Amino acid sequence: MQRYFLGDDCFTETEAHLDEESAKHALKVMRMRAGDGLIVCNMQGICYTGELTEENSPSVTLLHRERQVSELPLNVTVAQGMPKADKLEHVIQKGTELGSAAFIPFFAERSIVKIDAAKADKKTVRWQKIAKEAAEQSHRQRCPVVEPPVSFQFILKKAAEFDHVIVAYEEEAKAGETSLFSQAVNRMNPKEKVLLIVGPEGGLTEEETGQLIKAGGVSCGFGPRILRTETASLFALAVFSYHFELSR
Repeated sequence: MQRYFLGDDCFTETEAHLDEESAKHALKVMRMRAGDGLIVCNMQGICYTGELTEENSPSVTLLHRERQVSELPLNVTVAQGMPKADKLEHVIQKGTELGSAAFIPFFAERSIVKIDAAKADKKTVRWQKIAKEAAEQSHRQRCPVVEPPVSFQFILKKAAEFDHVIVAYEEEAKAGETSLFSQAVNRMNPKEKVLLIVGPEGGLTEEETGQLIKAGGVSCGFGPRILRTETASLFALAVFSYHFELSR
């Protein structure tokens, strides 16, 4: 059943009104008609099964609240070092499908891409749209928030807000380290906040990693192979899903 994320102001006690973008998709792409079923979710993570009642000014009669929970038990924020080309879009789309709660792109020392404020605003709107579409497709109850690009120093200060900080550092993998990530995951509990930090192409520098460790981060290798920047966070999210959703 098709799912749409709507602003809280689109809801009343008994109805939801589709915004322009959702209405266009429902009527033009999905070719829905009055009486067709769909699911609408507000920004608080509450979703309702409903029926389309009008086509000219699309509204949905709310029938009952969705009970099945599809959210990852951990609250994971992916801090992704700005990569080249469209790799960040890939991370946001697939990371949303795997359960990430938020994304914070940041400029690391080895980031090649530079974006001015005007372009950053436009790109953030596009990234948020990608997250919304991926959340709808994967039947999430919550749509991840995508923040505008920030500095490494911002990430360093942000680390204090989390219960766990995981730093993907390829030098650990090169040195044969294979247990720190597993140990860190075993210390985590459902509903805790996790900051997952991944560098751009070339990874984080030794100095950046050292600063993050001083801020409470755990420097980890993700197995014996060296992962691309657009793969590392997806690997970690899959591990979180297996540990908290599939192995219990």
